[in-house]
Amino acid sequence: MEQEIINQNKEQFLKIARDNIKRDGLEELLKWLASTDFFEAPASTKFHSAEAGGLCFHSIKVYERLLALATAEWGEENISKETIAIVSLFHDVCKCCFYKTEMRNVKENGEWVQKPYYTIDDMLPYGHGEKSVYMINGYMRLTREEALAINWHMGGFDKRVLGGDMQFSKAYYKYPICTLLHLADVMATYLDETQPN
Repeated sequence: MEQEIINQNKEQFLKIARDNIKRDGLEELLKWLASTDFFEAPASTKFHSAEAGGLCFHSIKVYERLLALATAEWGEENISKETIAIVSLFHDVCKCCFYKTEMRNVKENGEWVQKPYYTIDDMLPYGHGEKSVYMINGYMRLTREEALAINWHMGGFDKRVLGGDMQFSKAYYKYPICTLLHLADVMATYLDETQPN
């Protein structure tokens, strides 16, 4: 992604956050994000938005999808735009300082050339959704439904679920925002973002 687009996405992310979130700690959380690679990082190593700036782009797309889903489900007057912004924009903060770039040999036109690729260097192996909740709560207090939505946003793809833990199902029944965040995440990933080569 070109630097100009990365900068535009950063400004859009900050505007959505500041226009919708009035909670104590927001500015501290945004300041911390700016001190990390959040706005420059990829969203994945080789899957959706696996490019510089992909993580911020993905978060914005999840916000747009979740706002549309929640509005369609409950009506604009019955949703908390603050909660929508919090859970969508910050659901993947666990990916801050998570990826690094390495080089590998790739054959192009019969010649070996060095090409960069993303790999994982997890400095805080705390999980995925639960790690995002932990990191956000260091700056801004989440409501129970927000924490559960972020915690379980991976749905059946969550490694805990793959290991047999089905607690996400209870959260989805009790707090429908959990279900909608998962759907928004999947929709953004597969309908709005770049597919790997």
